[in-house]
Amino acid sequence: MSTTDTTAVGQGNTTPSGTSLLEVDDLHVEFKTRDGIVRAVNGVSYSVDSGETLAVLGESGSGKSVTAQAVMGILDMPPARIPSGEIRYRGQNLLTMSNEARRKVRGAKIAMIFQDALSSLNPVLTVGYQLSEMFRVHRGMSRKEAKARAVDLMDRVRIPAAKERVNDYPHQFSGGMRQRIMIAMALALEPDLIIADEPTTALDVTVQAQVMDLLADLQKEFHMGLILITHDLGVVADVADKIAVMYAGRIVETAPVHELYKNPAHPYTKGLLQSIPRLDQKGQELYAIKGLPPNLLNIPEGCAFNPRCPMAQEVCRHELPPLHEVTDDSGRPIAGRGSACHFWKETLHG
Repeated sequence: MSTTDTTAVGQGNTTPSGTSLLEVDDLHVEFKTRDGIVRAVNGVSYSVDSGETLAVLGESGSGKSVTAQAVMGILDMPPARIPSGEIRYRGQNLLTMSNEARRKVRGAKIAMIFQDALSSLNPVLTVGYQLSEMFRVHRGMSRKEAKARAVDLMDRVRIPAAKERVNDYPHQFSGGMRQRIMIAMALALEPDLIIADEPTTALDVTVQAQVMDLLADLQKEFHMGLILITHDLGVVADVADKIAVMYAGRIVETAPVHELYKNPAHPYTKGLLQSIPRLDQKGQELYAIKGLPPNLLNIPEGCAFNPRCPMAQEVCRHELPPLHEVTDDSGRPIAGRGSACHFWKETLHG
């Protein structure tokens, strides 16, 4: 198929050649408040292909979730506003679609797993009802057919005794089991892409690992694209293909996962990695990045990280660094690597 061929959204799964499953291109999102304009997302660009896992990392307030909400089309507008940028699903710009066309994409083609499963599930309805409702509304199934599909989904996400538990209420499940139900709801309509926003928040380490393994297995089974949003580098080490690190609404580093862990090219990423607890460093004080993330009402001039950066120099306080192409010692570009740092070479080799 040529790049000029298109398929109507909701009427097929063909992607124009040369395009990714999802492409976010120079996206800007801002919020109008009483105190001024909050610039939550400032020129974010990333892509994800079918079967690929992108991890989007950063501290709270870095713009990770706002970007995801813009992709899903669930921002409250106003006060939110998207002044510029594109979000393309299979080559088609979601931001220029009609509301009806956008609804056909949401859930059926791109689904989202929210971090707080208990507040996302209706407490007065059984989990089986909430799962089967999606099949009745979107697939026109009878109650009996839809309930059978709900049980099948619960089995698929490894909820024990699914046939008996389909009539239980959300509060009767543990936190890990509720998160599995949220994953089942996201999978219900067999989307091409799932966005998981902090899917392991408030879960203990063992359950975190189980949920991440489940997501990875399901992604391989369905060949979906997967975007994992998290503040924890340790969570995504074994499941992500590539990583985009965000700070103050911008992407400050991109890299294949193992390249980033082995040798970060941005001081912020380096600080995040140093703050991960390690078994071989028992008894040592845990590293913490100094200072606090910037107020998005008043983002620092130049590099937003400069007030907290141990490598900051005068140029950092006045010039906004572009996302430089990271190269190896011979000057050849390293595939997938970028760093928005004036001193990325010193960071990479320091």
